[in-house]
Formats: sequence, C-alpha cells, structure tokens
Amino acid sequence: MDEPQKLDDNDHRKLGQELDLFVTSELVGSGLPMLTQRGTVLREQLMAYSNELRERRGFSKVWTPHITKTDLYKTSGHWDKFGAELFLVKSQETKDQLVLKPMNCPHHTQIYASRPRSYRELPFKYLETATVYRDEKSGELQGLARVRSISMDDSHVFCRPDQIENSVKELIEAAQETYETIGMGLKFRLSFRDKGKGYLGSSELWDKAQKIMEQVAKAEKLAYSVAPGDAAFYGPKIDFIAIDVLGREWQLATVQLDFVQPERFKLSYIDEKGHEQRPVMIHCALLGSIERFLAIYIEHTSGKFPLWLAPEQLRIMTLNDEESILKMAKNVVESAKQLGIRAELDDSNESVGKKIRNVEVMKVPYAVVIGQKELDSKKIVPRVRSDLGKQPAQAMAIDDFLAKIAEQASSRSK
Repeated sequence: MDEPQKLDDNDHRKLGQELDLFVTSELVGSGLPMLTQRGTVLREQLMAYSNELRERRGFSKVWTPHITKTDLYKTSGHWDKFGAELFLVKSQETKDQLVLKPMNCPHHTQIYASRPRSYRELPFKYLETATVYRDEKSGELQGLARVRSISMDDSHVFCRPDQIENSVKELIEAAQETYETIGMGLKFRLSFRDKGKGYLGSSELWDKAQKIMEQVAKAEKLAYSVAPGDAAFYGPKIDFIAIDVLGREWQLATVQLDFVQPERFKLSYIDEKGHEQRPVMIHCALLGSIERFLAIYIEHTSGKFPLWLAPEQLRIMTLNDEESILKMAKNVVESAKQLGIRAELDDSNESVGKKIRNVEVMKVPYAVVIGQKELDSKKIVPRVRSDLGKQPAQAMAIDDFLAKIAEQASSRSK
C-alpha cells in the first residue's frame, strides 16, 4: 500500500482539514469536494462580494440550467474545442443529446437572443455565479485546486462597439478593487493569439479586438506584458496575475473581448438608423473558479482569514459553569449575532487554557473570556489574533467592542 502523502503545513488540503473547511468522499467521487459549514461561509462571503462589485456597476443576476443540449456548444464552438472535457448526460424520455454545463457564456447568448434589442438598451450586463462541470483528468485532480465541479463568478456584457472601452475599464477597476481588498498584488498580461490554429474568427476581427484591448490597457496605465498564444479561442484577454505571500503567481481574474460568439449565434441589435448590427460580447470573472481561488487564498493567508471572511469571527468562552456567567456569555453571543457577527460559545468543561488553545488552532480573529470580573464590570479585554493588532491594554465596554468589530467586518477593513 502506498504511503499517505505528506503535506506541507501551509498546504490548503492540510489546512482545510484542520480548520474544518471541506471534505472529500470516495462515495461522492474524485474532484468533487464538499464544503462544510465553515467552508461555505468563505464561499458565500466571496460570492457576495463579487456580486456586490458587479451589481454596483450595473450587472443583474440571471440563472441558467445545469444541463443543455449539445447543439448549444456545437454552435458556440466549445464542442470542437473542449468536447473531451464534457460530461455527457443521457435522457430516458427523449433522444436529446445533453451535457452538464461546462461554462455559462453560450447560455447567456440565448437570454440576449430571446427578443429583439435596440441600441438604446445596450449594454446588457449579466452575472451568474454558477456551478459548472468539466471532466478533468483524474491524475490532475487536487484538493480544491483542480476539481470537476467548479463555481464560477461569471459575467457577460453585450454592448455596442463604442461601449467596449468603458465596459472593459469598469471591469478592470472591479478586479483591482477585488484584489486590493483581498490583499494580493497584481500583474497584468495581455493574452493574444499567435500564428497557430484553433482560433475562431477572422484575422481582421482578431486584430481589431487586440488593438482595442491594448488601447484600454494603456489608457488605464496598466504595466502589462504580452503573451502571444494565451488568448481564449474566441478572443484576446486581459489576465490579472495575483501574487501570493510566497511570491507565487496565479492567473485568476480575466476580462475577455469576443467578436466571435455573437457572430456564431447571429446576435443582433437595431441601430439608430433601423439597421441590424452585431453586438460585442465581453466575458469577465473576478475570482474565476472559487474552489481554485480558495485553495490559493487558504495558502496565502495560512488560514488566518481577514475578519470579514472568517467563518467564525468571535468566540466567547466561559471561565466556569456558574449560571450567571453562562447567562452573560449567552447574552453576549446573542448580541453579537444580532449585529451580524459570526459568534460561537464555548461553555465546555475544558480549562480556559485549553479553550484559548482551541481558538488559536482554529485561527479565530477575536475571543473573549467571561468570568466574575467581566460579570461585575460589564467590560472585557478581548484576545486579538496576532496578525490583526495588539491586545487592548484596558478593558472596554462589551457593546463598544461588538460595535467595533461589526463595523470592521461590514466595511471589509484590513
């Protein structure tokens, strides 16, 4: 029997187990991790932030099914390019050939195509943080970094040519805001086509698209590199390369310009002269695969998540099991939850030293011990995780402390 793989202390698979973030099961299958309650908090907080950034810029949520007829991807070109990565689905009722959804963009074209569009209505901005499925090679599956079930914070803009620059600009700004808040540096790469085969669309369209992307990058004063051959098969990209605490570089956010999909799906809008015109499609993800992002971010932070992301933000511990002390501790937890703080109570029979050690192991940002002194004074001295600052020198009123960390969490303060 093979020896179990020894993982580095900073490996997200090891930290994921220690911090109770995700689990795997042979009964569920390889590449199909399941998030626990704590891991789900991370996922939902990240999705909410990504949605907030996009909704602030005029995007609206849409929803599409998890399966589709193969015709959709044959029209889009994904079938020829990625057919081997698709999960095939068989209907017992019809002869339809179906697949599990590997991406959202072809579906979004069909929402746009559902009725006539006027130039006055554009741009249309759709967002869908959805689960997609890709039949990755089993030997490449790893924790959250490479999975078969992928959560994508997907966005698609359908716009007129004169709206491209502003649409790309606002997505660049959204990506920059994302990684500033998250605390990772960024590099920028223009991913263009090379002279190889496999790209859809005419060379004239590609030249036009690449020129636009470079113009926007210059206008935004991005210090970018150019990578011929790294384009999507339907268009050039601005890739955002996040830099983690170990100096490793990861391609995460991306903005992609696409003249090809609208052409293949015959999308149109009516211009001011009553003529039919072809819209441009812009693809964007701020986090990309949320599972892959989590794998990177868990290692970037060593599991010491900022307060706004921490699955558990505050732990209240009792010094002993006296009824009055327990009542006060429960009241503090309830007050915290009413302020939106993710708070937990440890009223176990363990020693205070052991309780504090458990807080440190789980990397909880704030912890408070409630004993007779706190009961009498109605003040506390919170324990602060070392990376968040120094422990207060003086006791503070409980309500003031709770209000302070509620404000820090809601503002996503570092």
